[in-house]
Amino acid sequence: QVQLVESGGGLVQPGGSLRLSCVASGDVSSIYAMSWYRQAPGEERELVASISSTTGPYFSDSVKGRFTISRDDDKNTVSLQMNSLIPEDTAVYYCNARVQPSHMDYWGKGTLVTVSS
Repeated sequence: QVQLVESGGGLVQPGGSLRLSCVASGDVSSIYAMSWYRQAPGEERELVASISSTTGPYFSDSVKGRFTISRDDDKNTVSLQMNSLIPEDTAVYYCNARVQPSHMDYWGKGTLVTVSS
């Protein structure tokens, strides 16, 4: 079992920045990939960024060049630095951890990001 807790959401003006963090606890040694997803009202949940122990970071086209993802295994955290935010980035952002060998997914409860003037 893995537990995930996100933090760092809030209200920001267009063009601003936010940093989301996710702390993992429990069976953290089984985690091989951590990701950030988001879900806007009325939309499906979508993958935003991902980082694993074997591959480089992945970013969706909609955030490439604006968002960066980092992982600190010593602190069991994954962070999402979001720059040049636009209203379309407004969503609930969820932390995800995928474990081996089951490839089971664990989710945090989400943190709301609102980009508005």
